[in-house]
Amino acid sequence: MTEQPQLTLYNSLTRRKEDFTPQDPKRVTMYNCGPTVYSYAHIGNARAAVVADVLFRVLRHIYGEDHVVYARNITDVDDKIIASAKEQGVPISDITEKYARIYNEDLAAIGCLPPTHQPKATVHIPHMIEMISELIEKDFAYESDGHVFFDVSKYDDYGKLSGNSLKALKGGDRVGEGETARKRNSADFVLWKPELDGVGWDAPFGKGRPGWHIECSAMAKATLGETIDIHCGGVDLKFPHHENEIAQSCCANDTKTFAKFWIHNEFLNMGSEKMSKSLGNVTLIHDLLKEWDGEVIRLALLKAHYRSELQWSEDLLKESKANLDRWYRNLLKIREIAALPESERRGLHYSNKRLLAIRRKNRNSSMYDDLDTVQVFYQMLNEDKELTYYFSAPPLNEFSQTSAAEDAETFLVRANLLGLLQKDPEDWFKGGASADEEADFNAIANRRAEARKAKDWAAADAARDEAKALGIVLEDNPDGTTTWRKA
Repeated sequence: MTEQPQLTLYNSLTRRKEDFTPQDPKRVTMYNCGPTVYSYAHIGNARAAVVADVLFRVLRHIYGEDHVVYARNITDVDDKIIASAKEQGVPISDITEKYARIYNEDLAAIGCLPPTHQPKATVHIPHMIEMISELIEKDFAYESDGHVFFDVSKYDDYGKLSGNSLKALKGGDRVGEGETARKRNSADFVLWKPELDGVGWDAPFGKGRPGWHIECSAMAKATLGETIDIHCGGVDLKFPHHENEIAQSCCANDTKTFAKFWIHNEFLNMGSEKMSKSLGNVTLIHDLLKEWDGEVIRLALLKAHYRSELQWSEDLLKESKANLDRWYRNLLKIREIAALPESERRGLHYSNKRLLAIRRKNRNSSMYDDLDTVQVFYQMLNEDKELTYYFSAPPLNEFSQTSAAEDAETFLVRANLLGLLQKDPEDWFKGGASADEEADFNAIANRRAEARKAKDWAAADAARDEAKALGIVLEDNPDGTTTWRKA
């Protein structure tokens, strides 16, 4: 029986790394704050989604695919959505359905698995009304001029996640929507607001729409339960959003714990500045995908630990593309060797059981150590070098045979946990070329091969230059053939 690995995670709530133990290993629950769908998602949104996706993959690897329940919401009612719909003269569903679809397509393109549940805020309005009613009944919330506010002074643990104190917040820091004049305390946050431009739902406290924070609490409870194992999100959501989620959920549900672990990823750094709309340096996933394969974007996002800022640049993307090109070449070799009869395979079999057991035990230790994707990346670089060596010459002894097999297996397991090398290698090198383009590129490659065979170096160089102008690279093979790949 294989020993189950121990996952450790940095818990923002306790501010230290802790061993992760789920409430029920047969139903591990995680929630990630999804987008407000009124426009395209940016690369910062993508980082949060990719971090959560890696965690989802690791949990599935440890506990089994059927035993991890992941919810990532869609916020489809919001003042910005209402304003956009009014400006365009269309129903809000036209806006939200369009951008929710694009968001899901963009995340799929960068290798994110679909969540188990993707609750929409508008579907869970009844759950929000129920939760708000409970908070009013228990005297944690109050009505004021068509609004309902949460009274933060009634919750002793308010500020525990973010480190903010009520004393500091009395200075009037913005912690939620709603006019200060309607609040008992400046730190109180809104749970319900009057209808806006005809958008609203009937409730005991008046027709209106939910505040932002209550949406996630209601959706998390409806899909995962009152207490969840892990809550993810960007560090920018820690306060006030996540702090407010904890307060309203614990008070409404009569529980001391809303989420056992809080996982927060850091910002992207665009050169010397953090990405922000005010600075005009927002990069959209949708735009990046026009120029780069989704796996390139994904690998670039994984090249810094999730709790560290990531320096984003075009050079980072170029480097990631080069890494993946090299890895896909070795993946081709692995598949070629795996397809050979057993008697012809070069090293892809196991003989040293003790060595194999040691290597398997340490295979993904970095991934289990607070999702250290940086170390996993460097381990893959080393394994790639080893595989390149094994594939360039026959194994010399039993050790190298075992090593080649184990490195190949470990390499692929690591890649899968990172969500990389998910394409067919041949498709990867074609780079999405159309059938007509493939025919043209094949013709150019064949012309170069024929020219080299005839030692017509001028014609061979001309074919190479023609290919380069079209954005492809010609590669000459030892058997005299020439193949192509997208640059």
